[in-house]
Amino acid sequence: MIKVSETAKKKVVELMQDDGYNATTDFVRVGVKSGGCSGLSYDLQFDKQQQEGDKVFEDNGVKIIVDKKSFLYLIGTTLEYSGGLNGTGFVFNNPNANRTCGCGESFSL
Repeated sequence: MIKVSETAKKKVVELMQDDGYNATTDFVRVGVKSGGCSGLSYDLQFDKQQQEGDKVFEDNGVKIIVDKKSFLYLIGTTLEYSGGLNGTGFVFNNPNANRTCGCGESFSL
């Protein structure tokens, strides 16, 4: 399962509306892809359709879909949003990551 903090929920809803998505019916697609300075990087985008094999979760009113491969890397992750002086954006608090880069956008297991 992937959890969504209250601050991340507010930003997700705002961005989905700005991009023409409906936060009550559409999804946040979270994934993992090769790349980044630590080997793997996070991918986050909005989606209107679930694909075959996707895992579907809902936390804090946000519907999340994750492909089967990425799910193994993301179990127990919390999606946060930081708007502080050190940078603005979504942050993945992933308990499975052994190492993360300085910007927090890539990780390794």
